[in-house]
Amino acid sequence: MSTSVKLEMWSGFRDNALSSSFVQNYSSYDVVKLVVISVGFCVLLSKAWRRHGGGKGEIPGRLGWPFLGETFAFLSATNSTKGCYEFVRLRRLWHGKWFKTRIFGKTHVFVPSPEGAKTIFSNDFVQFNKGYVKSMADAVGRRSLLCVPVESHKRIRRLLSDPFSMPSLAKFVTKFDKMVSDRLQIKAAKGESFRLLDFSMKVTFDSMCEMLMSVRDPSLLDEIQSLCDDVSNAMLSLPLMIPGTRYYKGIKGREKLMKVFGDMIGKRRSGEESWEEDFLQSMLCKDSLPPEERLEDEEIMDNLITLIIAGQTTTAAAIMWSVKFLNDNQQAQDLLREEQLLIDKNKPHGEALTLGDLNAMSYASKVMKETLRMSNVLLWFPRVALDDCRIEGLKIQKGWHVNIDATCIHYDPSFYKDPMQFNPSRFDERQKPYTYMPFGSGPRTCLGINMAKVTMLVFLHRLAGGYKWSVDDPDTNLEKKSHIPRLRSGCPITLIPIEN
Repeated sequence: MSTSVKLEMWSGFRDNALSSSFVQNYSSYDVVKLVVISVGFCVLLSKAWRRHGGGKGEIPGRLGWPFLGETFAFLSATNSTKGCYEFVRLRRLWHGKWFKTRIFGKTHVFVPSPEGAKTIFSNDFVQFNKGYVKSMADAVGRRSLLCVPVESHKRIRRLLSDPFSMPSLAKFVTKFDKMVSDRLQIKAAKGESFRLLDFSMKVTFDSMCEMLMSVRDPSLLDEIQSLCDDVSNAMLSLPLMIPGTRYYKGIKGREKLMKVFGDMIGKRRSGEESWEEDFLQSMLCKDSLPPEERLEDEEIMDNLITLIIAGQTTTAAAIMWSVKFLNDNQQAQDLLREEQLLIDKNKPHGEALTLGDLNAMSYASKVMKETLRMSNVLLWFPRVALDDCRIEGLKIQKGWHVNIDATCIHYDPSFYKDPMQFNPSRFDERQKPYTYMPFGSGPRTCLGINMAKVTMLVFLHRLAGGYKWSVDDPDTNLEKKSHIPRLRSGCPITLIPIEN
């Protein structure tokens, strides 16, 4: 090979090498620049998506990323020992009393005022409709009273009201009184500490199943309880049907519950199973009536699930909190016990409580009210705007979820002096409208409001009138993954019988 050819080849290799080096350097610089620009763009875009409000009539808040929004932050709070309301509390600190966020793909506005609550409650079915997150609606069923559209709601509510009438409650009080009295005696005789939450969950569950379906068989009760627990645990979960998740387990539990109830209905209709006068039979006796005067099987079963879970979980939690609060306020406990002992003194020994006795429990009623104010077993009341509107001059768009924040209102020092202090005597005075609403208000007021009240009063009477107690674990952390505030410890107590 000639020298000139070698030089020419070397020159070509050199030029190619230099060219390649230049391309590589240029590419690296370009990539770095592109990354910096992309990150900056994403940050700006994220802020544009997340920061909203500030203008006149606009509600401040962060909507987060499209669809997901702040869902993971909400689920993280739910999975913490501070409870899901910690999510609300933090955003109120960041944005003010009114704020909006995005959860499960929906925009949610938290309404913190009695005026806002009045606007929404008084316009139920007109401007607003009930609005639960998807996981909760899927758990209880589309024919549940909680989820049905306005045209079905009035009919279903009317047909469901019989077990909550005063004659039905009179029978319930007698049976529940004996159940609570007997089970407290067993616990006291053992002299051991027990989780009050477990006790109240079991006694309220058993009493609801007996009233609704006359179910007393322990194995069947345990089966229904386990399935209801799965359904309840799915209510604030990510609605993805992935095996192993709470949502998946809850939906599968719901399917099994529907089969249990369906079999029960089939056996009653065929005469294979004897029946008693209970809620289920009162529904089946209407089979031959026109459609507007009876419930379809799916409506019966969806509302059995709803009544059992709603009646058990909220009331049991409230009972647990009442004992915790009374333990922290000895004066209130002493006043409650004094009233209950006086009622017992005026009754023949061993005679069951009556509705008349409950009506005479004026201080116990105040204890119940103060417990419900402080515990907020229903943290907020969800609704959906049916059209664009304004609440207190603030813009609400059609389809937005507006949550009446009962917890915020119940702890507002403008309406309750020293709101963190358990003080039943504050209910000596009448509360201002829409400042006390543990059961909601308007046409969607909790169907079981009277049953919840008599259940709590019976329990308070039998506990305070028969025992003193000590709370054996002062832990105030909350149970994880619960849609209702409950103590992680379950509030373990030891009973000390009162000597006659």
